[in-house]
Amino acid sequence: MRHLKRTAKLGRTGEHRNAMLANLVCSLIKHKRVTTTLAKAKAARSVAEKLVTLGKKDTIHARRLVAARLHQEDATKILFAEIAPAQKDRNGGYTRIVKMHQRQGDASQLAILEWVDITAVTPAPEAEKPAAETKPAEEPKEEKAEKKGKKKKAEAEEAKA
Repeated sequence: MRHLKRTAKLGRTGEHRNAMLANLVCSLIKHKRVTTTLAKAKAARSVAEKLVTLGKKDTIHARRLVAARLHQEDATKILFAEIAPAQKDRNGGYTRIVKMHQRQGDASQLAILEWVDITAVTPAPEAEKPAAETKPAEEPKEEKAEKKGKKKKAEAEEAKA
């Protein structure tokens, strides 16, 4: 019987599943939005929300617990500096899952996992592209030949000496 067994196995061993979910949550923290399968999104949502709850405490112990779960120091810093303070007023429900189309290859349901109150960071398109890079003006061929001749003469003098 599966009484009180809620863990989504996702076809992986426990260690592999924990590492995959940690990487998925790190990507969510860094990029503010992740596209993945629906099952993985549902599994990662609970991990992400528990980490935000720890982030709202902002104690040394909470930082160590988050770092132990994520294994990425930069993601931990972003969580405590940006995401947790933005969710200070909220009592849970920090993420949303938006269902997308089915994937062409295996027909698995895709979904977007994103933060509720935090807008996704998208790189701003450049208003104007700089003109094509200009190379320094080349010396006329005559000057190049003169320099080569001087160089060869200097080498010949060194060889004699």
